[in-house]
Amino acid sequence: MKTLKALAVKAGEKILEIYGKADFQVDQKDDSSPLTLADTLANDIIVAGLKEMTPEIPIISEENKLVDYHTRKEYDRFWLVDPLDGTKEFINRNGEFTVNIALIEKQRSVSSVVYVPVLDELYYATKGHGAFLEKNGNKTKITCCPYHPEESYLQIICSRSHLNEETSKFVSNYPKHQKIAKGSSLKFLILSAGNAHIYPRLAPTMEWDTAAAQIILEESGGSVIDWETKKPLIYNKESLRNPYFVAYANQL
Repeated sequence: MKTLKALAVKAGEKILEIYGKADFQVDQKDDSSPLTLADTLANDIIVAGLKEMTPEIPIISEENKLVDYHTRKEYDRFWLVDPLDGTKEFINRNGEFTVNIALIEKQRSVSSVVYVPVLDELYYATKGHGAFLEKNGNKTKITCCPYHPEESYLQIICSRSHLNEETSKFVSNYPKHQKIAKGSSLKFLILSAGNAHIYPRLAPTMEWDTAAAQIILEESGGSVIDWETKKPLIYNKESLRNPYFVAYANQL
C-alpha cells in the first residue's frame, strides 16, 4: 500500500503540472470522450510502477489498449486503473478529478487508492481493514453517515456532468433533500467520509470509474448496488460498462 499510495501521488503531481499550464491540448478518443496529455502521462507513470511492483499481475486501464475478453476472462487478479477520472472536470478546471487504482480479485474490488490532486487528499482501503484519508500528514479512519431511508431530509450527490432524466426521477422520490453536484469518484469519497447519504448513477459508467472508490465506500460502511440485481457491482465482465447503480452510505 505504501508503494501504491506513492504511485498515485506521483501521477497526481504530473496531472497538476499539466493542469497548471495556461493551455493544453484536448484530443478525442474513438468514443468521442476527451483525452489530454495528463491522462496519458499519468497512465504511463502508473502502469510502469505497477509493472515494477507486481510484474505478475495484469493491468486493465482506461488508457491502455483493451485486452480481448477471451484473454482477460482468465484473470483471477488484476489492476484496474483510471489515471485521470473526471477528464471533463480537468478541462473545465474545477478541480474535481481523481487518480484511481484498484486491485480486483475474483471480480470484486479488494484494495485501492484514490488520490485527489487539487486537494492533496489520499483515500485508500483494503478489504477487512477499514478506509482511511491522509491529508497534511495526518491519517484518519473514515466512516459513512448512518441514516434511515425514510428520513425526510437526505443529502443526495449527483454527477456534475451527467445528470440525466432517470437520475432526476430517482432524486424526486425524496421530496426534502439537498442535491450536491460533483465530478469523478469524489462522489463516492464524499459518501465515505460521512458527508452525504446517497449517490444514484442511473447512467453509463465504466468499470475503471467505480472500482477504486467502491472498496473505499464499502470499508467505510456503505455499499454500491446494481440497480437491477440489487447486488454489489462486479468487475471484468465481458462488457466493461457498468450497469446502473446506486451507492449508499450506512443505510440502517
